[in-house]
Amino acid sequence: MSTAKCSAACSPKPFFLPSIPTPNPSSPMQTRRSFLTQVAATAAVSAFSAPFIRAADKAGSGQLITGTGAHRYEMIHDWLTAPEGLVWGDTQGLAQDSQGLIYVAHTVNSTSMRPEAIVVYDAKGKFVRAFGEDMRGGAHGLGVRKEGNREFLYHCDTTRSKVIKTTLTGEVVWSKGYPREDAAYGAAPIKFIPTNIAFAPNGDFYIGDGYGSYRMLRYSIDGKFLGEISSPGKGDNEISNPHGQYVDTRGKDPVLVIADRGNRRIQTYTLDGKHLRTIKDDTKLRQPCHFDVRGELMLCPDLDSQVCLIDKEYNVIAQLGDGIAHNGKTGSRRSQSRAEFTPGEFITPHGAIFLNNGDILVAEWLPIGRLTLLRKLS
Repeated sequence: MSTAKCSAACSPKPFFLPSIPTPNPSSPMQTRRSFLTQVAATAAVSAFSAPFIRAADKAGSGQLITGTGAHRYEMIHDWLTAPEGLVWGDTQGLAQDSQGLIYVAHTVNSTSMRPEAIVVYDAKGKFVRAFGEDMRGGAHGLGVRKEGNREFLYHCDTTRSKVIKTTLTGEVVWSKGYPREDAAYGAAPIKFIPTNIAFAPNGDFYIGDGYGSYRMLRYSIDGKFLGEISSPGKGDNEISNPHGQYVDTRGKDPVLVIADRGNRRIQTYTLDGKHLRTIKDDTKLRQPCHFDVRGELMLCPDLDSQVCLIDKEYNVIAQLGDGIAHNGKTGSRRSQSRAEFTPGEFITPHGAIFLNNGDILVAEWLPIGRLTLLRKLS
């Protein structure tokens, strides 16, 4: 997230789930039918008023359930925790490789005794290794790409204003800094703070200058600058804070999808830069951050308290863990402790990916970090 100051923290409104009545067998007035009627009425009130459902599992403990129909997930907050000696900063970027290893980019808390900005876990959430001391304070966007028989990580470092390609264990292959080859940047010094990267099927890649001068830059597989996709602004074919982007291959032709977060919308382009559509829905799509795709579904972490699922026509079909009713202005709850967070609700989803097994992992822009697993329910 940018360095702009957030508003003061607001206290969450208290929220209570009505309790299920207990039958009283000694009461002659309570028949089985009247008891079931009362239970049904109580459940209806709970379903209407709650942003999630608390359901009993086989062990008798409570689950936090979000979503409806075919898109139901169990929410498990803090599924990944920082290894001993390392304290989360803002948890921001996520990736998973073909072997199941999960990579987390975070800014590293100032109180941490360890400096690594990239933390790696296995598919079950067990800590494996950490690296990226040089990216401390700036680790943001993160992507994994297979090239030939090898996989590589692509990092966006917002502190050093660089895009960095590394091996899966952190060895630097190349880094790309200020884009002087672009006339807009070469004419006079302007801000360049890359936030995310996307990959085309032919090897081209797209760098979003999300916290700098709001341009979307296109490069060839060998790093040659190919031009700008869009310019800053509020009109169609203009973008304010292109925070994340993704090449969507669900349709007949691949499409570049851009999270135009500052304008609270999504925009789509051909891969060579022709504007196709502007998608805006103030009630369901608020501050899109980034994207991931699995099958027919697109995943969109939304900084304004939710994670969205989007269909091939870019309609929002599910709003998961929507916490806007309790959270107030975006970022206003960043200073709260975990004990003050509302269970079953998101605060500031910044990154999200589909895991290889179909579950969803969400990273939130919080100074104490939070990584939530959305476990797919059948």
